[in-house]
Amino acid sequence: MRARLNRRYYVKKYAAELLGTFVLTLFGCGAAALAGETLGILGVAFAFGLSIVAMAYVIGNISGCHINPAVSLGVWMSGKMKDKDFVGYIVAQCIGGILAAMVLASIINSSDLGSAVLTGLGANGFGELSPIGLEVGAALFVEVLLTCIFVLTVLGVTDNTKNATIAGLVIGLTLTFVHILGIPLTGTSVNPARSLGPALIMGGEALSQLWVFIVGPFCGAGLAAMLWKQFKTK
Repeated sequence: MRARLNRRYYVKKYAAELLGTFVLTLFGCGAAALAGETLGILGVAFAFGLSIVAMAYVIGNISGCHINPAVSLGVWMSGKMKDKDFVGYIVAQCIGGILAAMVLASIINSSDLGSAVLTGLGANGFGELSPIGLEVGAALFVEVLLTCIFVLTVLGVTDNTKNATIAGLVIGLTLTFVHILGIPLTGTSVNPARSLGPALIMGGEALSQLWVFIVGPFCGAGLAAMLWKQFKTK
């Protein structure tokens, strides 16, 4: 009986992470792909940020609403997450990102917009795929820096239970301002799962560049965790 309850407990957490990452990727990348020119940088940035806010209040009490492998890495390195959960969260998040990209591509392919590939699906990129032609080294640096700032904020605002009621809002607004700077540079990843889905659907150059948007966010999260430990050391 206890084993069944434990299994159900873990399944609920992983399902919550899958759902949250699905919503973030669908609405964030969907806004970029379908209405990026209309919404502009600020509109797309808020699409990602508000997705976090919404999901934080839906699944926050279930899984903590990481919905980002980089966040999970930062939390794990800070000693606030079990090894089993760390692996389970990342798998669930990646599945959520892939499913969202598939759904988004299916919607676009059923419209008058033509192939989903033509919209870019909100995929990240550097060089020719960067809005300003940012080169690979600079793109990697941007992703490390922006992810570090974002994950550091997550670790800080969730460290005190008194912040529970506002944590989702703070994290969502932080993701928004991170996107305001990052969208013109790389499209802003700071989240490997969010980048994975669109890159797999797009294929080609978007897929070949995916490593930057996995390595960069993970390095940024690791740096954030190390900085946070120093800040917390008395």
